[in-house]
Amino acid sequence: MAPLGCLFIAATAAQAAPVVSRLTPPSELFSSGQPEPVIARFLPGQRFDLQATLRPDGGQRITEARFEVDGKRVAGDVALRDCETGCLKGVPQNAAIATLRAVTVTAPGRHEFRVLARQADGQSVVARGNFDVVPFQTPSGQKVRNIIILLGDGMGASHRTAARIVQGRYAQGKVSSPLAMDTFPATALVKTSSLNSVVTDSSPGMTAYVLGNKNNNNEEGVFPDDTVDAFDNPRIEYLSEYLHRLQGKALGIVTTADVFDSTPAGNAVHTSSRGAGTGIVDQFLDDRHATGLQVLMGGGRRWFLPAGTVGSSRDERTDYAFSSTEPHTAEIVRRWGVSAGAVDTGRDLIADFQQAGFRYAANRQAMDTLPVDTDKVLGLFAFSNMNVALDKIDGRRGRRTGVSGTVVDDFGLPDQPMLDEMATVALRALSRQPKGFVLMVEGASIDKQAHNMDTERWMLDTLEFDRAVKVAQDYARQHADTLVIVTADHECSGAAVIGGSRVSDQALQELIKAGGPENLRDKVVGVYEQAGFPRYQLAADGYPETTNIDRRVLVGYAANADRYEDWRTNPLPLRSGGAPFVQVEPLKLYPAGPLQRDDAEGRFLITGQVPGDSAVHTATDVPLSAYGPGALTFTGVIDNTDVFFKLAQAAMRGTVAPADASGSKKPR
Repeated sequence: MAPLGCLFIAATAAQAAPVVSRLTPPSELFSSGQPEPVIARFLPGQRFDLQATLRPDGGQRITEARFEVDGKRVAGDVALRDCETGCLKGVPQNAAIATLRAVTVTAPGRHEFRVLARQADGQSVVARGNFDVVPFQTPSGQKVRNIIILLGDGMGASHRTAARIVQGRYAQGKVSSPLAMDTFPATALVKTSSLNSVVTDSSPGMTAYVLGNKNNNNEEGVFPDDTVDAFDNPRIEYLSEYLHRLQGKALGIVTTADVFDSTPAGNAVHTSSRGAGTGIVDQFLDDRHATGLQVLMGGGRRWFLPAGTVGSSRDERTDYAFSSTEPHTAEIVRRWGVSAGAVDTGRDLIADFQQAGFRYAANRQAMDTLPVDTDKVLGLFAFSNMNVALDKIDGRRGRRTGVSGTVVDDFGLPDQPMLDEMATVALRALSRQPKGFVLMVEGASIDKQAHNMDTERWMLDTLEFDRAVKVAQDYARQHADTLVIVTADHECSGAAVIGGSRVSDQALQELIKAGGPENLRDKVVGVYEQAGFPRYQLAADGYPETTNIDRRVLVGYAANADRYEDWRTNPLPLRSGGAPFVQVEPLKLYPAGPLQRDDAEGRFLITGQVPGDSAVHTATDVPLSAYGPGALTFTGVIDNTDVFFKLAQAAMRGTVAPADASGSKKPR
């Protein structure tokens, strides 16, 4: 039989029967025949997978495939997987998926890659795509030892503005006390679209910052493929993996969400299903040698408890195990050097973390009493998402707004830390890492409560997030080799500060009794000069004494579902869908959605632009603010993937916009 390369000459003259329906990395060169724009970009030596879906002629099968970059065969074994089982609908059973794992290209510039494949009767096909390797620039400033990424999930400009109004006390148009993130010296606008939509979800919204590449919605750390397996997609190396492999840096992940959620997972986990909780949390521990994970803190205890334990959500459907006899998955283990996984729903993952040297904290008291020499921390403070700032603060103040006490009492976990407290502990542990670290800190429920159109809850979560920003900023002031960025994965809900209430809270309550838009809209909503300057009073803990103030700030939504509105703070949050005990009293007595909230007396229905019972993400650009060495590179209107290359440049070679600890450019 003739060598594979020789047959492609003949295949050009006689139309080849096989078809390449997908080629990875994604490119416009393959999709439309146009060389621009280049979709996939990598750092020199960053690892990624090559893959192609090959559809042979009827009755035929693919027998051979190889990949080339710039006309040269890429070394390594190409795994051929047939599609008799395990492929997506619409992919013929005789199709094959060819994959070459953990490829690296070091030469900067534009590269063309090709897949060459042949079916059993000798007919063949060639398809080509392109990608860029982004060169490191000649540095003009210092190397960055530590990177802190603060991610306000769903936090657009309006969320920041509303939080500033609550905290800042405006006087004749000037704010007296700016947010910490407002004091950062450099700000950019970030474009957030995902690989398959102008409107991203949180998975590709986060991963773009730490991959340099776009992911599909619902996918993290992978390019899309044509299999149903959630863990076998073509991988891209994360910033944490790249810097740990080349520099030995550690990774820390802190969130107020369930730790399996999109943003935390989108720093260390490779999967096409953001909901695959069992496998996601297993990857955190089992692949820590690849990511450098040293700190993991947030909610999500349900995934760590053995199946059958009260509160456990571990199950086989969300787990994974790579077969050693199937080349397409065996090569993930061999080439990427990661765990094969196991279907082990009975696993006690907390115990396994402890066995690996992590100290475990189940509540704030345990976290606060960790030994000062702790360098590995697992903190799981809720079964699913942690309670939001408003409810945690009410719990600390003993405010009984819940069904049977405080809201945090109803959830059964009253001693939860605030985000800034978790960030402080994480930085203390990571400071013990000799090669530096990457730390991601997420204020998760800015997004979750914006979805719920629960204004006061997301405003206070934005304040909680900003207090964590202040912790990071203070750390960077003391460690001049630390770069801090504050941004969001996307905007949520189309929130807008529309004005302020024209009435006192007492008058508002009377208008609620009267009900209807003629009272709750026409007599309450003040726009332009009628909005004035809402005056929130902060307590000693830094949060408002009450959010039910006279002439409060009012927020509207442009991407909202139907809801009832009475402008007062909702005493109860909506039910948390991920909480294991949501169908058990007292949680089952909580409102299920925005149409079951504020409807008893006010009768002010605001109809929405979207179906369902949740506000949605928008495609609106989000602000990014930067502080520390290299801060001044973060300006203008940039793509979310650009951030990755700026961070890697600062860590690997040094900054290209020198800055002192305040972020100001150094004098020449």
